[in-house]
Amino acid sequence: MDLEKRPAEQPARQTPEQPARQNPEQPPRQNPEGCLTVAIRIPVRIVVLVLVVPVRMVWDALVVTGRFLRDTVLRPVGRALAWTLLMIGRALFVWPWVALWRYVVVPVGRALGWLGNVLVVVPLVWLYRWVLTPIGHGIAWAARGVGAGLVWLYTRLLTPVGVGLYTAVAWLVRYLFVVPALWVYAWVLTPVGHAIAWCARGLVLIVSAIVTGIGTALYWTARILFVLPALAVWRWVLTPVGRALAVVGREIRDALGHAWRVAGYISLAVGRFLATLFRWIFVEPVRWVYRTVLTPVGHVIRDTVLRPATEAARAVGRATRQALTTARDSVRQARSDVRRMLFGEPRRPEPVAHREPIGHETRTLGSSTTALTKD
Repeated sequence: MDLEKRPAEQPARQTPEQPARQNPEQPPRQNPEGCLTVAIRIPVRIVVLVLVVPVRMVWDALVVTGRFLRDTVLRPVGRALAWTLLMIGRALFVWPWVALWRYVVVPVGRALGWLGNVLVVVPLVWLYRWVLTPIGHGIAWAARGVGAGLVWLYTRLLTPVGVGLYTAVAWLVRYLFVVPALWVYAWVLTPVGHAIAWCARGLVLIVSAIVTGIGTALYWTARILFVLPALAVWRWVLTPVGRALAVVGREIRDALGHAWRVAGYISLAVGRFLATLFRWIFVEPVRWVYRTVLTPVGHVIRDTVLRPATEAARAVGRATRQALTTARDSVRQARSDVRRMLFGEPRRPEPVAHREPIGHETRTLGSSTTALTKD
C-alpha cells in the first residue's frame, strides 16, 4: 500500500466551447500530507527541540567568546606578530641582499664590464675588422671560382651522362620488374584474394549467427534470473521503504531547522537577560562609583597635587635651561677670547660692490641696474 495519499484526480479537459470558470481569490490547491507525516511531526519536533536548545545555547556562547577573543586578543597579537616577522624578514633577507647588490655586485659588475670591454671586445673587433674580414673576402672569391667550375662540370659533362644512364635503367626496370609484377598481380594474386575474401565472409556469417544465438540465450537467462527479481524487489520492497525513510528524514530535517531557529530566539533572550543582569549588578555600580566618587577625587588630586607639581617641574626646567644657556654662552665667549689672544683678530672680508639693490630698496624701471643701462 502507498504511504502517502494520492492527490485528487484532475477534472476532465473541457472543450474550447465551454471554458472553465476560475476564481482568482481561491488559493492554489496543495498536495495533502500523509498520515505517517502527521503522526511523526509533533513528537519529533518536541524531542529535537529539547535536544537542540542546550546545543544552540552552547554554540552561541562559543561564538560570542570567539568573537571577543578575535577582536581583543588574536587580531592585535596577529598584527604585532606579522609586523615583527616583517621587520625580522627585512633585516635578515632584504636589507643584506640590497646592501650586497648595491655595494658589492654593482661595482664588481661595472668593473668586470669595463675589463671585458677592454680585454675582449676591443681585441675581437680589431681582429674581425683587420684579419677575419680580408681572409673571408679571399675565401669567398676562391669559393665563387670553384663554384663556377663545378657548375660548368655539372652542366656540360654530368647532365648528358646522367640522362643516358637514367633512360637505360628505366627501360631495364620496366621490362624486368614492372611488367612481370603487373602480370602476377592480375592473373595470380587477384583470383586468390577473391577466394580468400569469399571464405572469410562465410566464416564471419557463421560466427555471427553462433554469437547472436548465445547472446540471446544469455540475455533471457540473465533477465529471468536477475533483472526481473531485482526489479520486483526494487518496486515492491525498496521503493516503499525508501519513501518511508524519506518522510522520516524530511521531518527530522524540518524539525532540526525549526528547533534551531526557536533555540536561537531562546538563546538570544537568555543572553539579553544575562547581559541586563550583569549590567545592573556590575556595570551600573562601577559607573556610579566612577562618576560620583572617583571623578571628584581625581579632580581634587589634579587641582591640588598634580597641577602645582607640574608647574613647579616646568619652572625648574625653565631655570635649568636658562642656566645651561648662560653657561654655554660664557664658555663660547671664553673660547673666543682665548683664540683672539693666541691668533689675533680674524681677518674680515673686504666689501664687494653689489649689482642688486641692498636692503628694502627695490628695482624699478628708472634705476640703472643692468650692464647696458648703467651710467
